[in-house]
Amino acid sequence: MIIVTGASGQIGRALVDRLDRQGVTRRAVVRQVRHLADLGGDVALADFADHRSIRAALVPGARLLLNGVPGPDFVHQQLSIIDLAAEAGVAQVVKISVRGAAPGAPLAQGQHSEIDDHLRDSGLPHTILQPVGFMQNLLTEVSFADGEGRFYGSYGPGRVGYLDARDIADVAAALLTRPVEADATLILTGPEAPTHDEVAETMTAVLGRPVRYLDLPVAAMAQRLRAAGLPPAFADDLATLMRDVGDGRWADTTDTVQTITGRPPRTLATFVTDHATSWP
Repeated sequence: MIIVTGASGQIGRALVDRLDRQGVTRRAVVRQVRHLADLGGDVALADFADHRSIRAALVPGARLLLNGVPGPDFVHQQLSIIDLAAEAGVAQVVKISVRGAAPGAPLAQGQHSEIDDHLRDSGLPHTILQPVGFMQNLLTEVSFADGEGRFYGSYGPGRVGYLDARDIADVAAALLTRPVEADATLILTGPEAPTHDEVAETMTAVLGRPVRYLDLPVAAMAQRLRAAGLPPAFADDLATLMRDVGDGRWADTTDTVQTITGRPPRTLATFVTDHATSWP
């Protein structure tokens, strides 16, 4: 059995769908009752903060996708799940991390670093997936007004190898359905690393509507994020991270998706085409 935590999210739902298409036995773990019916099949209601519910969802010999949304108790909860998985005799853990995970790094990068290290020390067979930013973020970042789409950042001319969350799910599906391999940490990217102006150009070409990227100084971007409701410290860190990523540190691409799945990752044009009706 494959147990999918975070099954209602972008990666988890795509993984559940793929496993269902392949006829693979799975258990989808969700926190909210409303997701029980729409996922169907074997669905377990569990909360990362409730050890008893997580323990009940685990099965000896199962293989586990560990995925969750960073927050105040994220590290503690994830460490506890890893320990519970070891106690339950889980056969493999595939964990969703983030590229740039390192001790003391801002936002989720520092949190994931601590969790990744705990998993490495747990003795559990594991693969840690470290993706760059998701193409899916464009669904909320790009807004249309007066016929023009706009999105903002502080990346400058920096390139980023954005990838489709569906490709992360496909990599996870491959790892969880074939014989367990040696422990590894894998960086996942898309097939190309465009600048944000080039992202806008691709969207314009595919959608047939103008899309423009507006680059802002860090302070102005942080103010914009605060105005959108983000906590001030988080907004400041996120704008700073945009600037740092813009130095080219995420400009390289990897062949990991191709190597694991046997096919290249989806292009930005393919993603936009598949989601063309998502923007009003």
